[in-house]
Amino acid sequence: MTTAQVTVPDIGGAEGAEVIEILVAVGDEVVVDQGLIVLESDKASMEIPSTLAGKVVELLVSEGEELAEGAPVALIAVADGETTADQSVGEVEQSKLVDASTDGSDVDTFQPSEETDRQPEESTGAPRASTSAIEQLVVVPDIGTDDAVELIEVCVSAGDSVAEGDSLVVLESDKASMEVPSPLAGEVLELLADAGTTVSQGDKLMTIKATVAEQSPAPERAKADSSSGDSAESAPIPKANESSTGSQIVPSTPAPATPTPRVMAQSEPATNESTSIYAGPAVRKLAREFGVDLQQVNGSGPKERVLKEDLQQFVKRALSSRSAAVSSAGPGIPAVPDIDFSQFGPVEVTKRNRLEKLTADNMQRSWLNVPHVTQFDQADITELEAFRKSMKAEAERRDTRLTPMPFLLKACSVALREHPKLASSLAAGGDELVFKQYCHIGMAVDTPAGLVVPVIRDVDKKTVWQLADDALTLAHKARDRKLAPGEMKGGCFTISSLGSIGGSGFTPIVNTPEVAILGVSNAEMRPVWDGESFLPRKMLPLALSYDHRVINGGDGGRFLSYLVRLLGDIRQLLM
Repeated sequence: MTTAQVTVPDIGGAEGAEVIEILVAVGDEVVVDQGLIVLESDKASMEIPSTLAGKVVELLVSEGEELAEGAPVALIAVADGETTADQSVGEVEQSKLVDASTDGSDVDTFQPSEETDRQPEESTGAPRASTSAIEQLVVVPDIGTDDAVELIEVCVSAGDSVAEGDSLVVLESDKASMEVPSPLAGEVLELLADAGTTVSQGDKLMTIKATVAEQSPAPERAKADSSSGDSAESAPIPKANESSTGSQIVPSTPAPATPTPRVMAQSEPATNESTSIYAGPAVRKLAREFGVDLQQVNGSGPKERVLKEDLQQFVKRALSSRSAAVSSAGPGIPAVPDIDFSQFGPVEVTKRNRLEKLTADNMQRSWLNVPHVTQFDQADITELEAFRKSMKAEAERRDTRLTPMPFLLKACSVALREHPKLASSLAAGGDELVFKQYCHIGMAVDTPAGLVVPVIRDVDKKTVWQLADDALTLAHKARDRKLAPGEMKGGCFTISSLGSIGGSGFTPIVNTPEVAILGVSNAEMRPVWDGESFLPRKMLPLALSYDHRVINGGDGGRFLSYLVRLLGDIRQLLM
């Protein structure tokens, strides 16, 4: 018997992949390609297969440990003369082991026979390329939301060959569609999710087998003379000292490319309780952020693995219990009772989509946490509208459409530059105020699926024509549900325009963590007194809602008055 070491193969460049499960124990018999451990990086989970067939002598890793390519995994006793997935016959013969005495005091090294002496002269000495296959599990990556999304298309089939970056599946949320690319090149072994199902970040999509090229020393070349009847497998092997009983098997020369294994006491129990929890790095990080002890969370995944959903449900139950305790002990918010409306007449019940429920949750959270104040004013946009209509031919030449929205965006960017507090945000529990050195403005868009708010970047650095193009592009993407998650984040301020829908005013709810939002109603012609007579003027109703913890009445009034002046005379936008 000889002892050889199994190491971590190429795992696609992942550094610090965590050992989340050990699949074998000391004394187990394993075959080639049998899984030894399961590693999980921030992108995928993968089994590390055995490259040897034999008996597990020692495990060199423990759960929770982080490994990289080349790290030792286990020592496996292999029958003499057998080859492995990455070891040639000649290498086995050259690394035949000798027995040590019972007390380990000395080791006898035998002199090779004459035939063995001749073998190195016949060896080519050139390195030989070999390959090993690894199976990698492809999971749903970070998609910018913890909610489940629909898998609308599977782009590959089992048995297909894929290159790194090829599209595997297409996911669709209520706001956007996105393709999941292949993290490596290889062959699709198995599809683990079907079109029409819903998946979340970390859910399994498929397994891909990748072939990894390795370098191993060249085996000794067999003799050309077949009459000798000797091959590399039948070469004479010196026998060990017959009197050495209970000896420890050691390699004659260690492999130079193999890292030195860490010897661990097999009988030492794991003392860190967190390592006994079956959970990935992302779940552990989220648990640390929530301050949750994973020992208290019941896992619903395979082999009781703790998933992100389990952690979220645990926190939800804890908060619900706390809310119930607060309600029973003090003045909580009473729940609205459920009523069976069918007792009064015919009804039709429909399910709300995720976007509608998400919007409702956000609005309720903002309304309950932010003390709202709304100020109203009207802007005289008579000259602005005349100028906008005069540019209709130029807009057609540029293949765009010049609506009032680009002028509103530009005017708000100038007003925010003069009053930066309205683009700030509260932080550190209200102890700090964050002033942003950029100007990204959200634009509420009404879609068939619900309200979405794409964000236009660097409004202060763009022309009115550029803003017109951006506004139209994002509005079309919103209605087609093609917005990427990143296109709805990072806003400093929001404009919600009812446009031609109608209405003379409304009170918009602040889109936290922003501190202000501008509501724009339908412009109409009204008589305005100029001191001598009434003149017909195009008046635009404006409503500014703001977080009264940050913005006081003076701040809001000055901002809104300045914005009205800018819209009344757009020449000031150039100053």
